[in-house]
Parts: sequence; C-alpha cells; structure tokens
Amino acid sequence: MEVFGFDFGTTNSLITQVVGGKAIVLGQGTDNEPYPSVVCYEGDSVICGSEAKKRLMTHEIGVIGNVVRSPKMLLNREYVHVDGIPRRPRDMVADVVKHVVSSTEKDPRYQHGQGIGRAVVTIPVDMDGRQRRELREAFHQAGLVIEQFVHEPMAALYGYLRTKEDPESEIRRLEGQYLLVVDWGGGTLDLTLCQVQNGMLVQVRNDGTDDLGGDVMDEAIRREVEKRAVEAAGLGAEEADVNSDARLRLLARAEEAKIKLSTREQEPIFIHDYFRNEHRDPNIDVLLTRSELEEIIGQKVRQGIRRAKTLIEAADLTTSDISLCLATGGIVNMPAVKSGLYEMFGATRVEISDRGFSIISEGAAWIAHDRARLRLAKNIEVHVARNAYFPVIGAGYEMPTAGDVSEAERLTLYCTDPRDGVGKVSLLAPTRHGRQVQPNDSRQPLASLNVKVEPTMAKLFERIMLDLEVDDNLILHATAKSAIKGDSDYRPIHELEFGLDIMQGITGRSMNGPQEQTGGAEGASKKPEGRSSQSDQPVGGILLRPNVARQEDISLVPGEALMQKEMGRPGGHFHRANELTDLQRDERASYAPCSYCGRRAGDPKCRCLSEQRGKGLGSFRVSR
Repeated sequence: MEVFGFDFGTTNSLITQVVGGKAIVLGQGTDNEPYPSVVCYEGDSVICGSEAKKRLMTHEIGVIGNVVRSPKMLLNREYVHVDGIPRRPRDMVADVVKHVVSSTEKDPRYQHGQGIGRAVVTIPVDMDGRQRRELREAFHQAGLVIEQFVHEPMAALYGYLRTKEDPESEIRRLEGQYLLVVDWGGGTLDLTLCQVQNGMLVQVRNDGTDDLGGDVMDEAIRREVEKRAVEAAGLGAEEADVNSDARLRLLARAEEAKIKLSTREQEPIFIHDYFRNEHRDPNIDVLLTRSELEEIIGQKVRQGIRRAKTLIEAADLTTSDISLCLATGGIVNMPAVKSGLYEMFGATRVEISDRGFSIISEGAAWIAHDRARLRLAKNIEVHVARNAYFPVIGAGYEMPTAGDVSEAERLTLYCTDPRDGVGKVSLLAPTRHGRQVQPNDSRQPLASLNVKVEPTMAKLFERIMLDLEVDDNLILHATAKSAIKGDSDYRPIHELEFGLDIMQGITGRSMNGPQEQTGGAEGASKKPEGRSSQSDQPVGGILLRPNVARQEDISLVPGEALMQKEMGRPGGHFHRANELTDLQRDERASYAPCSYCGRRAGDPKCRCLSEQRGKGLGSFRVSR
C-alpha cells in the first residue's frame, strides 16, 4: 500500500503524495490551501476544517466552547469539556483526520489507488510520549496507520533538499556542513540543528516550545485590541461585559491581521457586538499597524531568535558555522522575524521557504516515497563508576516502524557502593553524533533511574538489571531492577536525535560503507577548528556519581568503602591497603572516618591524632 506524507499541524493540516517523481500537494480550493485543524460540535453534527473555522468569525455560536482550535495541543489531557460535554482530545483529533482524508480523496489531483491508509506523520520535536501514543491512536480511529513519525523540522529540510533541481549535487556541496531549521508555526517553535554527514541528514540538537507559537501571539494581539477598545469606550475593566462568543471571533480576526500585516502597513479589525453592556458602541473597530503589532509580540519574537542562538551555542558552534538557515512556518514571514534571522546569519544564508505551508508534508511524502528509515544519531550510554561511559545502543540503530518494538537490550550492572541503599543508573547521549565518540566528549543527560539496593551487602554483590527498548513512537523505554531488593524504576525518554539517509533516497545507494551505517565518519564529526569538543563544567556544577559498573572490578569501589569490615556479609572480603589503587588510597585518606571520634579526615574538630600521640600510641589509624 502506498504511504503518504501527512503534516497534522497545530493550526493547519495537509497531505502530500509523490507521483512520477513529483510531490503533489493535496490542499483545498484553487489556492491549494491546507485544511484548518479546527472542529466544531453542534448537537450530533461534527463540522471540521474551513467550515468550523468560519464559525469563529460569526456571532451565531450558541455556547462558547463548541469550536475547538488546535486539538493536537490537548492530547496531554484525558478529557476537555466542549459545549458542556466531556470529550477526549484523541476523538477530536480523529474527527479532523477523517475530514482531511475524506476531502483529500475527493481532490481531482489525487492519484486513486487503495485509498489513504498509511502515512509518515510529522510531529513537533517536544511532543512527549503520551501525546505521541494518543496521536497514533487517533489516526488509528480515523482508519490510518502511522508508518513512521518524523520531526517537523527534519521533514521540512528533507523536502527542501529533495526537491532541489539537482539534489544530489546539493547534498554533496553541503557535505560536513551545519544546517539550522527554524519551523515557526501556529502552535510551536521547533528548532533542529543538522549536519550533512556521508549523505545523511543527522540531527545534532533539537529544541521546541509551545510558549512562542503563533497561537500565543494571537492571544496577545486579542488582549491588546480588547484593551484599546475598552479604553476608547471609556469603560473600566469591571464594566467590559463581553459576549460569550466574541473573544473567539476576535482571536480568529487577530490571527488574520497578523498574517496580513506581513505584507501591509496597517489592517482594520472590526468585531460586531463585542460588548454586551449598553454603551454607545458595542462594536470593536481598531486600526492595527505593523509597528504596533511588532510592539505587541516583539518580546516573543526576540525570545525565539535568542532560542535559536542558544541552540547553536549549546552544540559548541557559532552562527558563522551555519551554512544554511531554512525558515518555514507562517511566523517566519513576519518582517520582525526575517530581520532577526538576517541579522544573525546574513541574508545570503537564510532561506525563507516559499512553500512554508506545504514543505513539511512534502518532506514527509518524500521520506515515505524513499522508504527512508530513521536511525539513531547518537549512542545511548550508561554512565558507570569512575566516570566511564558504556554504549548500550549504538548510533545508526534503525528505529522501528508501525507496530514494531525493538528487542530489549539487557545489561547487568554491579553496585559498587551500596552504603546509601540506592543504586543510581544514569543514561546519557554524547553531544557528538555517530559512533566515533571520545571519553572526554561532553554528554547530555537523558534520564536517571534510582532503585533501592540492600546496603548490608558487600560491594559488587547487588546486581541491577537494566532493560532498554524503543517503540514505534520513537520512545526509549528504560527499566532498572535490583536483583536482591527487588525494587524497580522506569523512565520513558523521547528527547532523541535521528538521522535520515537522503542520498540513498535520491540515488538508491548510500554513501555509507557496508559496515558503518551510523551517519558519520570520524573526520566529519569533528568540531570546527579552534573550539574544544567538550563544554566546560559550569561553576558550581554537581556531577551525580553513579555507583554501578559493567564488571566485577574492585578498583571501581570507593577506597573508604573498601576499608570497612565485610566479613560475615554475603560476598564479603577484607581488603588490605596494598590491594588498593592510588586513587582508592587517596579516597581512604580523605573520606574514611576517624576510628576514634568518627569525624571525617581533616575535620578541625578531630583532635584524636595529637591526643593519641600524647598517650604514646605513636600513630593514627583509620577504621578498617
């Protein structure tokens, strides 16, 4: 069955099909516009898309709340009340998906086959595990199978490069270079920093937020316009009685004005019967200028631009290292956003996509057409004792698709120091992508799992079983369980980076060798000259010291812990000083408590050494 590209967006949704080597965008109307992600419930009727959105512009809405904008943003809730009726966001999303699919299948440009039954679906980079599961279930209810999830910025970049006049030459030209995607739409600001590596698009770092999306800006515009109307009418805040549906209509009008002010200097906003109170003019009639708009949302724009710069710096790069900034989404057409990106990168390196409304669905369709499978961009590592890192899942690991779950990777760990009764397992990913990772490369934490262990057991006796598996929602499931205490801990991890082999999709052959399917050779992975590959530890930073090890190695146990008597404990053994490493002897001297008063070594309150010498004991010995 053919697989389509489906951009189920916060504000709009769109399906694209690849036919004869071309992406066919299956939008609505003569302008091929996307379908609004809006649903309206009127009694037993379900109205979606443009018809539902029109109801925000009229005053015939009976009860506030029967129109739902952006149901995708509600997927983290169990229920929401719509027109007084509790509804599951999953069901509302399914209604919108059904509408988009049925409308698309009626499009004369749609190449009829077996129907739209499978799709590569795009998601924001910060969509969590529960939202992904709910989204998959909503598509299932609508009769679609999600073949594979792909981050929206990655899909946009794939679509941008795949539809170049000579994509193969473009990929070779960009080999080893860094590309930034700024996807600023109605619901979220998504940022992805990629590198082209051996013909693959490899995510270096992602960032996303729904605090700076267009919907948030629309709400700010609505509040400001209402405030100005109240002041113009000479009303106090307590006197402004607003019609129940009026704010929804004004919100929709604010969104429209925001879009139009990208190309105009001013835009009138008129809302009939906005106020219910009996003053002279119940209407809102405001002329909003572009400069006023930029003042209203200027702080949000500046925050978004700063976020992009912070993302680049977090990867140990500067803006001069970015060869291309691909900007897509409705917000990037605003002059203030364009100006901020041009100032950061220069006009020649910024590409404002002229297919901003469709490029994500096009990219998803090309990924489906090329059968490109997501691969893990970075190792998944366990931080073990003595500040070492052990890769459990290697970069290049192929992500499962619809209905699949990877086989669990099981690791047996040994608790090196059970004295506090907790086994601490830290999962990390190196900031460097590919398998060629050095011990001193910086890491970013993914999750910490803590399980109770038996503190009376000998060092290295308690074992912790760590299981890792990845599902088709691109969620890494980590479970740790202690063997003797029987305690367990679980963490789902969705903040992963991926790679896509675009060169293979273009040419049918990968630039990677048969043994190295990781998206990176050592040379291509290196940081630009002049900068360290490891970020400096922040002042005052604290490192969680893991107390697990991959093998039963006594040199991994803290020195002061070995000096305690363990005879009589299961696995207990008495360790003499000459059995210790230099580090363990230093730890013994620094941390082992005084055998007389119990204070730590070096504590000025400890007078035992001088007192015992005064009694002729000759030397001071710590507890063994």
